[in-house]
Amino acid sequence: MLLEKLNWRYATKKMDPSRKVPQEKVDRIVEAARLAPTSSGLQPFEVIVVTNPDVKAKIQPIAWNQSQVTDSSHLLVFAAWDNYTADRINSMFDLVNQERGFTNEGWENYRKMLLDTYVPRDAETNFQHAARQAYIGFGLALTAAAFEEVDSTPMEGFDANALDEILGLRERGLRSVTIMPLGYRDASQDWLVNLKKVRRDRKHFVTEVA
Repeated sequence: MLLEKLNWRYATKKMDPSRKVPQEKVDRIVEAARLAPTSSGLQPFEVIVVTNPDVKAKIQPIAWNQSQVTDSSHLLVFAAWDNYTADRINSMFDLVNQERGFTNEGWENYRKMLLDTYVPRDAETNFQHAARQAYIGFGLALTAAAFEEVDSTPMEGFDANALDEILGLRERGLRSVTIMPLGYRDASQDWLVNLKKVRRDRKHFVTEVA
């Protein structure tokens, strides 16, 4: 059951570097991010999967020296578009038309509306919008990892500019948003592993408007 898996997962503090996540599990976790809903279906982010030990070693110092970066089996980097451009918007609309095999007047009017609205906006506003879409994929990847019983740690504690430079993201029109080490917990070394999961109770979390 999904809720049981979500209760099982926690932000793993110590991973076992000797254990590797099977590729088929990683593929399913990344696929969950790819299938995530995004505003207007634009998918304005990408996932970079880092397994190279040397690259992970470069990332660790700019990520508060968190050991999960280097001890992880795979390090997922979620990187959003640095801006919405006409080419990027058109490419996604054209892909939809190609895959569905037809064009639709309402859809084409919607394309024009996005081109008229997004493209003139400043790049930082557009990046922040794209970053919020990346977080949807990030959340689904965390959920998928739990479903696969793969440990993960959501991380914002890193120097995004430095990470962009290490991975050459700016040259690709991308900016890093968040990172997710994947691996398996080292229960003997992880201070958090046996502590109770604590969340606010439902009555302090949910407001129902009937």
